[in-house]
Amino acid sequence: MTVLVAYNESPQGEAAFRAAVEEARRRATTLTVLVLTPQPETSPVPAHLTDLVETADAGAVVEIAFRSDKIDVADAILDHAERSEAEAIVIGSRKRSPVGKFLLGSTTQRVLLDAAVPVLVIKAAV
Repeated sequence: MTVLVAYNESPQGEAAFRAAVEEARRRATTLTVLVLTPQPETSPVPAHLTDLVETADAGAVVEIAFRSDKIDVADAILDHAERSEAEAIVIGSRKRSPVGKFLLGSTTQRVLLDAAVPVLVIKAAV
């Protein structure tokens, strides 16, 4: 079992990462980081993510996966949660206007509604 964090390089992504580290510690399980920015599986881990992982508990097991550009973000999160047998999903959220939610849809909403496991939504500190 693992805690899955949906990560991108943003204040929301970093807040979600920190919360996921704490959740993985609390559950005494591994942490899987799904990088939402599409990259080839053979590419090196981005430096900013390496730095974040190093700040996590040195004893923690952290696995890193990348989203394919052929799948949308919500599907990637849900699919990876199922494949990795995640026991929880952690995602960051940003404030959006009601009109923005209506016109653009919401990855957070889809994950909340369709996930088979608990979802922890984290806002970045302002």
